[in-house]
Order: sequence, then structure tokens, then C-alpha cells
Amino acid sequence: MKPLNLKFLVAVATVFPTFLLLIGVGITQAQERPNILWLTCEDNNIDWVGCYGNPHADTPNIDKLASEGFQYMHCYANAPVCAPSRSTWITGMHSISTGTFQMRSRYEIPHDRIKYYPDLLKANGYYVGNDRKTDYNIGGRPDKDCWDNPEKVDWRALKDNQPFFQVINATESHESKAQGDVDNTTHDPSNTRLHDYHPDLPDVRKNYAKYHDAVKRMDSKIGSALERLKELGLAENTIVVHNSDHGGVLPRSKRFLFQTGIHCPLIVRIPEAYKQLWPNSRPGSKIDRLVSFVDMPKTWLTLTGTKVPEYMHGTVFLGPKIEPEQEYHFAFRGRMDERLENARAICNKRFLYIRNYMPYVPWMQHLSYMWKLKATVAWQQHVQSGNATEEQSRFFLPKGWTEELYDMQTDPDNLNNLINDSAHKEIASKLRAELRRQQVKFHDSGLIPESEMVRLAAESNLTIFDYVRDPKLYSVPDLLDAADLALEKNRANLPALKERLASPEVGVRYWAAVGCFLLNDATSVSGCLDDESHEVRAIAAWAMINAGDKDAGFQCLRELLEQNSYCSLTVLNILDWLGDEGERLLPAVKASSYAKKSYEERMQITLIEKFD
Repeated sequence: MKPLNLKFLVAVATVFPTFLLLIGVGITQAQERPNILWLTCEDNNIDWVGCYGNPHADTPNIDKLASEGFQYMHCYANAPVCAPSRSTWITGMHSISTGTFQMRSRYEIPHDRIKYYPDLLKANGYYVGNDRKTDYNIGGRPDKDCWDNPEKVDWRALKDNQPFFQVINATESHESKAQGDVDNTTHDPSNTRLHDYHPDLPDVRKNYAKYHDAVKRMDSKIGSALERLKELGLAENTIVVHNSDHGGVLPRSKRFLFQTGIHCPLIVRIPEAYKQLWPNSRPGSKIDRLVSFVDMPKTWLTLTGTKVPEYMHGTVFLGPKIEPEQEYHFAFRGRMDERLENARAICNKRFLYIRNYMPYVPWMQHLSYMWKLKATVAWQQHVQSGNATEEQSRFFLPKGWTEELYDMQTDPDNLNNLINDSAHKEIASKLRAELRRQQVKFHDSGLIPESEMVRLAAESNLTIFDYVRDPKLYSVPDLLDAADLALEKNRANLPALKERLASPEVGVRYWAAVGCFLLNDATSVSGCLDDESHEVRAIAAWAMINAGDKDAGFQCLRELLEQNSYCSLTVLNILDWLGDEGERLLPAVKASSYAKKSYEERMQITLIEKFD
């Protein structure tokens, strides 16, 4: 806020004696509104932070912040990777609900109806800055458009423009900082705590050590920002928030719905001047409340006295308008760069339930970015050598499990699947039902293949956001029923699956084809090789190949590649999932032409390197 002209005030006050009083009340009210400094970082879960219990972590500044503030013990990201997670943040809506949960997709939303939370803060008199990460995964609007200052933080501008809301994103802990050479680390590789699913190998330990170094540099940046805040005299009227943007970063954490991919640090320091906002009477307390990332925009708005729009999801977890604690956290995973995946998760503070919509593919699919980690390469080679344990090996094999259930207290690595344990039948049933409830409530946009969703929404001249909210075009309950039937893998369902193959709805036909594929039934899907939907054709072709009718199946996949189908990425993934048999279409793969650095080109390169 710029200082008022005192000469002007004195002159006006001689004529209007009550003017200064009114202005004074306005200034007091403005100053009563807190500044907020949101110190985000990238790619790390709670395991990399000392105050969350890792004795090998070197995070003195974050640990000190926790001793001065309030440490939330159950904070979870809604997506285990950056773009869908940040898309959820900027809108205050689950990115699976807006159609922006597929990695780096940038599909449009109706911007005339959905504002970003900085827009709302600005309208309420806040100066808003963001240094400098955006990655909102939303088309139709430049990411930087919503900020007063979208570049490097200007501390002097913050002091002069209070109240402010400033984001500073520390990139030092990003996955890229764990890639490459792992020798000559400052952190001692022997001074690490390996997850049970990682083999105890030199390159794995060194990669842990390298990332500990990266997190320490991130911690230093957090410390520098806090020191600058103090130097400028802003600490006493600024709420400080620190958290990561999702979990990670070593293989089987980032991008995965296990605890290591979604359980994140969250620390909030609130000055004495705003003691009424404290979630506990004593700073340094550990807060047991369950918090989801989607809760944050609503909470920041209420802390600043800004009206919350009705379209926002989430629960206010702090401040004068705090809402009752939610019992469950909802999370989701879609395509990760060039690799197709589809899974959902629901958890309370103890149990994690995961539903895999693609149980027929491995967890650890070869993804070019993740394979830049020495730990990933070493882990894969250890498995291929035959020296790995069953727990270490299974992640490179098809999942097989449609459902997973883990006790996060006794099994933090999420290795012991309790889904068939009779003692946990009741909690599994509750979580299963709650997941479906939230998928319906939030209009789960990932129940048909991505390429079909894009095509169908465009043909209807709608954004994905609007398409999935029209039950005549996209019925979430019907699609969930179709998916459940397919994933049961029960031969008694074949008549119902065959009936659904004739449905006018693409999504229903797709799930019926998946069901036949899982039952190794080629006869039922033979007529689907010329389906209107290319995605239905592709899954039917794979079913034909698996059932022994290889010529017809490979011919269909070849034709899709040759015509540069909109589902080419699916076809390329199928060729990889086929193992050595996929080499049959190597000439067609080589002859295909894709945009530079596209995900199709990445898969093309992967297949050529695999089969050549």
C-alpha cells in the first residue's frame, strides 16, 4: 500500500473533520489483514525433512520454522506430479474435475467462469507475486497473467504494497537435481535410510545422498527468504507457509499414488499478532488434522477476508472460517508424460486405498525422464540380473491388482497389500464406496481415454470441464459401472460385456473391450477392429494378439500408426507392453513422423532403442 499524502489529509481534515477518523479506521483494517508468504518447493515428501523424523535429513531452516509454527502431520497432494498438482492449486478445483490432470496437456477451462485464486486476492486489495514457477497445465490463458509480479520476488515492492500474497518456489529440490552423476556428494551415501523396495546398491545410496544435498540447498533458500522477511520488518505481520508441490523424488515416489508420492510436509507459522488464528495454543505443535492440497486456495482466501467462490472444492483448514475436518483425502493419477496410466486413491489418516484402472501394465514403465536417475537404472539392472527380492522386482511387472489397500502406520512403504485380508474387509468397503462418491461428486474426467475425451469434447464444441458436467454426454455413474464390470475379470460377465460392445457410448464400448481383453476373449472383440473409436480399436487389437489372432491384431495397430491416428500414443505404448512381440511393427514405428519432443516421439525413440 502506498503512503498517503499527509498535506492532502491535513487540508481535507480542516473541512471534513471526520475524514481522518474514517481513513484511520480503513488503514487499521488494511493492516489487520495479514501478509502471506508461501514458500513452496518441489518433489519431496516428508521423508526428506528432519522434523518429520528422518535423522539423516539436513533441513535446519525448515525444522526451525516448524518449531516456531505448526507442523501438519497429515497433508497430502491430490496429484503426485507437478502440473496436475499446480492446476489444482491455481483454480482451487481438483484437476481431474477440470480435465487438466493429464501431465502437460494444457486443455482449456471456461476462464470467464473460473478465476484463479490470485485474481480474487487482487480484487480484494492484495498485491500478488509469484517467483516464478507456474506450470498450471491450463490452456486459454497465460500462466503469468494473474500475478502483479510473476518474476523474481521484489522485496521492496512487498514492503511498499501491503497486504501482499507472495509465492516463492524453491527449485533446488526438483527431480532434475537428482539426475546425472552421483559421485562426490556432500552427504555421506552410507548415512541414508533406504526404502525397502529399493535394492541396497552403491548407485542407489549415492542417489539418495545426491538428493539429500539438493534438499539441503532448498532448505538454504527457504532460510534466505525467512531472513529477508525479518530484515525488512515484515515477519510480525506475515503468515509463512511451507510445503512441497507433491511427493518424490526417487523412483516409485513421484508420479505414484503411494505415500511417498503424495504425503507432503506442511508448516504454517503465524505471528503473535494473529494469535487468534493459531490451530493450537502452543507454537511448535504437531497438528493431527487431515489436509488436502485442494484445501489451500480456500484457506488462503478466508485468511485474507476474500470471498470464496462456490465452484471451489476443498475444506478451510485454518482461520476464522475453519470448517469441520474432512475424513478422507482424494488423489488421482493419469498419463505421466509419454506413459499411459490411470489410477485413483482415497485415504484417511491411516489407510490408503488405490484403484488401478490399468492393472495390466507395470507400475515402473520406462519413462525417459525418470530413467535419468542413476537409482532407476541400477534398480532395473538389479531386477534383470535376477538378484532382486520379490518386493523389489514386482514393480517392473504388470500390476495384476485392481485394488490395493495399505496400513500407512505399520507399512509406510506400502508393500503389504491388505485388500484380500478379511480383517480389513470393512475399511476396504468404506474406502471403495467413498472413492466412488468423490469420483461422482467431482465429475471424474478420466474415465475414458484422454484422446477420446479431447475428440468428443471438441466435437461438442465444449471444454472438457463442461463436457463431463453434461450427464447426457458423459455419465460418471454409468462409466464407473462399466469399468467395474470390466475389471472384475469374471467370465460370468461376458454376456454383459458383449452387450455393452454395441453401446452408442464410446466409454462404455471401451470398457467392454477392456473386459474382453482381460478375459483373453478375442471372439467378442473381433468386430471392434473397425470401431468408430480408435481407442476401442487399439484395445481390441491387443486382445486379438493376446488371444492368438496376431495377424488381425497387428494389422489393426499398423493401420493406426500409418494413418497417424489420434491414439498413436496408445498404440506405441501397447507395442512396448507386448514385450518382444512388439518388434513386429518396428518398421511402421520407424516410418512414423511425430512432432519434435512430443510424447509420441519419446515413445518412438524408446521402442527403437528397445528393438533395434
